Amino acid sequence: MLKQPIPYKKIIFVCTNKREDSSTPSCGMRKSEEILSKLKQAVRDRNLREFVRVSKTGCLGKCEHGPNIMVYPEGIWYSGVKEEDVPFIIDELLKSFQ
Repeated sequence: MLKQPIPYKKIIFVCTNKREDSSTPSCGMRKSEEILSKLKQAVRDRNLREFVRVSKTGCLGKCEHGPNIMVYPEGIWYSGVKEEDVPFIIDELLKSFQ
């Protein structure tokens, strides 16, 4: 085992959990995969791949407010995210690099 510091300055976790048999719609049923793709593309477009990792995750436990996204290490939580929110999220992320 090798223990080392995290190789990224920021990690964006996007819940992509799909729970088709539930009365509460899950993030994956609310286009979170599309949001994940747009975030990854925005990171590529802004040449941030060395500093920012976008990763999908399972259920974050707040399905009723989804799609949900967490940004670390700040511990920022976005809920009710839509595809059109991606530029705002990336712009907010970039502020912390300044």
